[in-house]
Amino acid sequence: MTEIQSITARRVWDSRGRPTVEADVKLANGVLGRAIAPAGASRGTREAIERRDGGTRLGGRDVQGALTSVRDRIAPALAGMEANDQAAVDAAILALDPSPLKDTLGGNATVAVSLAVLHAAAADAGKPLWRHVADEFGRTPSLPLPEIQIFGGGAHAGRRVDIQDFMVMVPGASSFDEVLEVTSEIYFAAGEIMAAKGRVAGVADEGGWWPVFDSNEEALETLVAAIEKAGEKPGERVVISLDIAASEFGGEGRYRLALEDREMDSAGQIEMLGRWLDAYPIASIEDPLAEDDPEGMAEFTRRFGDRVQIIGDDYLVTNAVLVREAAEQGACNAVLIKVNQAGTVSESIETFRAADGLGWGSVVSARSGETEDVSISHLATGLGGGQLKVGSFSRSERMVKWNECLRIQDELGEAAFVGGAPLARTWWGARRKAGV
Repeated sequence: MTEIQSITARRVWDSRGRPTVEADVKLANGVLGRAIAPAGASRGTREAIERRDGGTRLGGRDVQGALTSVRDRIAPALAGMEANDQAAVDAAILALDPSPLKDTLGGNATVAVSLAVLHAAAADAGKPLWRHVADEFGRTPSLPLPEIQIFGGGAHAGRRVDIQDFMVMVPGASSFDEVLEVTSEIYFAAGEIMAAKGRVAGVADEGGWWPVFDSNEEALETLVAAIEKAGEKPGERVVISLDIAASEFGGEGRYRLALEDREMDSAGQIEMLGRWLDAYPIASIEDPLAEDDPEGMAEFTRRFGDRVQIIGDDYLVTNAVLVREAAEQGACNAVLIKVNQAGTVSESIETFRAADGLGWGSVVSARSGETEDVSISHLATGLGGGQLKVGSFSRSERMVKWNECLRIQDELGEAAFVGGAPLARTWWGARRKAGV
């Protein structure tokens, strides 16, 4: 009775007020699984493409074509299939769309259905989703270390600053709850500092403070000040994480910081970031070079890979093949896992396994256009991936995911929190090992 009986698709709305796809998968025994496709603003050129209707209505962003993909093509193909065979279900979806970026069906159609099937299988098994994921994919579950935005930037904040995310991590915490408490203090301390300077202008797409700064480095200076104002010593319990999102302001070996009206080559970009690594307690850095700059990414990894986590996002687009290629190039030592970037659950798991097999870190991540869907909280926990990035410490589409992890903590226990384990090989980990 675990056969897929019907699949329903509807248009719902994300955190930016834009249309997206929700899918309901109903099994023959009446069990229901539901999931919503997120949407990104900063996107790699090789990630799954959302199907949008174009035209003038709703800014061209309506999803009627994606809904049609679900109703007319995906639903008939999956009818009668076993929901508890995720690999077969996803393979059937992929067989309908031979295009490498899923631009026929639409990645928003495929990911909503794929995740909904995962939810249906978990519900049928009578398990929370995180437990089903752990059992299904042979993993030991653990509560992830959060990566939480304090200042937004780049495509998430009208490009008011060039760097996309200024974040904190609390690897020195003993529980998930402690991470959130410390982060709350830092988040509101940052707001108070901005208010005192007359620079509070609301929040960015992912809930971080809107960046009113005269330079990109001023945001780093203010973040350090906020950590100190919250009563923490930067580099002890709390470290900084950056998402440079370099593809958004660079390409073909050239990088232009619009806020500072200056342009650099790859070497200049590497030198600038290297100075930041020397000056600030940065333990993780994402997409430091553009996706079309493999030589730059490899050089950055060669120089700094033994002291900082270097995450590929646009550079790797949740693609196992690209992860293996990057490893051969000597580029990156961690991967961001975005299910909608791949388009199906199975492809995301394959990418996670490729990274895990290389000894890389993995960060399960949300997108700038989010909803009340909490799938990634369960995926990060069930896979035991170690890290979770969902945005900031405000806006309900972000907080619902942090709060879901607290509920999971009640079931798993505080001892399941990974703490600083994912960053053991970084600057922070080296300091801890040395007793600094």
